[in-house]
Amino acid sequence: MAEFMELEGQDGVRMAWNVIPGSKQEASNCVVPVSAIYTPIKPFPNMPVLPYAPLRCRTCRSVLNPFSIVDFSAKIWICPFCFQRNQFPLHYASISDENLPAELFPQYTTIEYQSPGEASSLPPVFMFVVDTSIIEEEMAFLKSALSQAIGLLPDNSLVGLITFGTLVHVHELGFSTIPKTYVFKGSKDVSKDQLLEQMSFSLNKPKPPTGVIAGARDGLSSESIARFLLPASECEFALNSVLEELQKDPWPIPVDQRATRCTSTALSVAASLLGACVPGSGARIMAFIGGPSTEGPGAIVSKNLSEPIRSHKDLDKDSAPHYHKAVKLYEGLAKQLVHQGHVLDLFACALDQVGVAELKVAVERTGGLVVLAESFGHSVFKDSLRRVLQAEDKDLGLSSNGIFEINCSKDIKVQGILGPCASLEKKSPLCSDTIIGQGSTSAWKMCGLDQATSLCLIFEIVKKDIPDATVQSSSNQYYFQFLTYYQHSTGEMRLRVTTLSRRCVAGPGSVQDLIAGFDQEAAAVVMARLVSFKMEIEAEFDPIRWLDKALIHICSRFGDYQKDSPSSFSLSPRFSIFPQFMFHLRRSQFVQVFNNSPDETAYFRMILNRENVANSVVMIQPSLISYSFQSVPEPALLDVAAIAADRILLLDSYFTIVIFHGSTIAQWRKAGYHNQPEHQAFAQLLQAPRDDVDAIIKERFPVPRLVICDQHGSQARFLLAKLNPSATYNSDGHHPGGDIIFTDDVSFEVFLDHLQRLAVQ
Repeated sequence: MAEFMELEGQDGVRMAWNVIPGSKQEASNCVVPVSAIYTPIKPFPNMPVLPYAPLRCRTCRSVLNPFSIVDFSAKIWICPFCFQRNQFPLHYASISDENLPAELFPQYTTIEYQSPGEASSLPPVFMFVVDTSIIEEEMAFLKSALSQAIGLLPDNSLVGLITFGTLVHVHELGFSTIPKTYVFKGSKDVSKDQLLEQMSFSLNKPKPPTGVIAGARDGLSSESIARFLLPASECEFALNSVLEELQKDPWPIPVDQRATRCTSTALSVAASLLGACVPGSGARIMAFIGGPSTEGPGAIVSKNLSEPIRSHKDLDKDSAPHYHKAVKLYEGLAKQLVHQGHVLDLFACALDQVGVAELKVAVERTGGLVVLAESFGHSVFKDSLRRVLQAEDKDLGLSSNGIFEINCSKDIKVQGILGPCASLEKKSPLCSDTIIGQGSTSAWKMCGLDQATSLCLIFEIVKKDIPDATVQSSSNQYYFQFLTYYQHSTGEMRLRVTTLSRRCVAGPGSVQDLIAGFDQEAAAVVMARLVSFKMEIEAEFDPIRWLDKALIHICSRFGDYQKDSPSSFSLSPRFSIFPQFMFHLRRSQFVQVFNNSPDETAYFRMILNRENVANSVVMIQPSLISYSFQSVPEPALLDVAAIAADRILLLDSYFTIVIFHGSTIAQWRKAGYHNQPEHQAFAQLLQAPRDDVDAIIKERFPVPRLVICDQHGSQARFLLAKLNPSATYNSDGHHPGGDIIFTDDVSFEVFLDHLQRLAVQ
């Protein structure tokens, strides 16, 4: 693994196959597609930022890179993608072997260009969209979190406020003498023209007869924009006084009904207002939602409490009456936001579902952040919101207005991207006919992206097999170039270029080479994103069967065995953990939707689709660390056998972190031994996992939920659900002080046994 981590440390890329199968047939025999997980703006301390424009190939528009062939005497460079010969311009005249520009240095395969004079004049914009149909207690939590958040905003950023319940209220913050709001009916959609008309944008000047109204260029005076969007430093007082006065939605709620909540209308008013005032700027709609949407075109459930909110079963049987209509509405909203270059962030805090499953498309296409918690008073929400806005060392590095483009060698095509982006529908010879995720394009819009945002690119090898099989395995290089044009958090426009070269092999002797280049962590993450995607779009798809078939094919192609002899089966170290990843993926919340609501499943998949390999692996197969008096903290197998009475276990499953005290430790703690000076060592043992948890929480977004529990306690289920059930209620001989799991699931040993039997057939 170490060398793959090293490659990621240089370019921010992990590929499932680092040696690429050379033909279409060989690639399909490999089961896991040729794919890359790329973090476009991962911070690299040693990466140069060049203060000039990049040099592009005149045919394929790829950028000069270390793999270009340079003829110093003739001042010509040859593009590795299309083999076009390009002349160097005059300012490269002094180029020679000893005098290379930075973009040709072999170690700078990832480099950034900063075009002078292209800084965006528009400051960042935050539009808070706040739900008021919540109980008083939640209202108080939300108001305190928002007033803290406003204090963290950059002084120059523009802020707007919309509150909604039964009606949508747009607050005119620029009118300081008295609080003033514009009110829209929640039950019907408001068009952009009606919005501008009603909010008297065209009082002083007549409305232009044709064309799109967009920002100050098109006759919207900056005074009329400043009524609703003010610099944070000027409106902090006005905003805080509005928040202090904010009451819960005053409309009475009958006993047998849900609160009226017009989420979709409020979001579409916010999108249209930003589209009219600040199109193309890095604006974020931050939606704080505390319950299900029951009013307007995006309602997910009726107001009658007798109608339950849709479950996975309802979606499977197609008996969720509001679902498709709401998804269609949010697809329209996603299109509008992508066109404007704006981001939708979602903070959903309720014990009930709020409609994350429907909103998923708008959040994911715009690259928004999503946080799901039980209450606005929960640390998961409060700390995550602080992380979004704080500008200290652990900030997220929020950037905006990204455009992502790909170039690759001619035998490779792009099937699509699974991740937070939207297709720009730029057709090119690179596009494959098979579409996965956002496909049939070679350019994507990333309205919002941060230092951790990772895209999963799925490629297709189109080269046909060489008919003459006697030719020994041939080998040559494939090239990939990823271009990310984005607005840096400082406001300046940058272009990051990553160019990769990977060897490709074909022919009979190529299996050992393919094995040597297999990255099992990256492959597991690609399979997880693929299976989640297929579960969402394919009817009647059986994820367990699909994963099992894939795993059996891989093992029979790359395993070492004699036919029909399971005991002779072995896997190379490069593949040895892959079956374990697949075992845990089959049991994970991405595949097993039982016991999760559609909102939770959508939330887990949205996070999986935007995180890098290391974080995604923890979601698939949680890490377990054991603390005891006998040894230093050490990794433990994710197995029920790891539980012992005198051990503390720390389980990190990304969304939840569990500190689990064995029964003896719990008794000592309840007896207060850790407070006695002679039991200093015990106090240190209890504190060690807490310190490790604090370190994890500091690095992670969204902030995970912390569960501290004891053996045989009710909360211990958070740990037991993730462990391999090697000792269950009907197996014999479990060790004293340990635990058993009440399940009929197969254990990993049985799973592996069956896998070996099927692979050698």
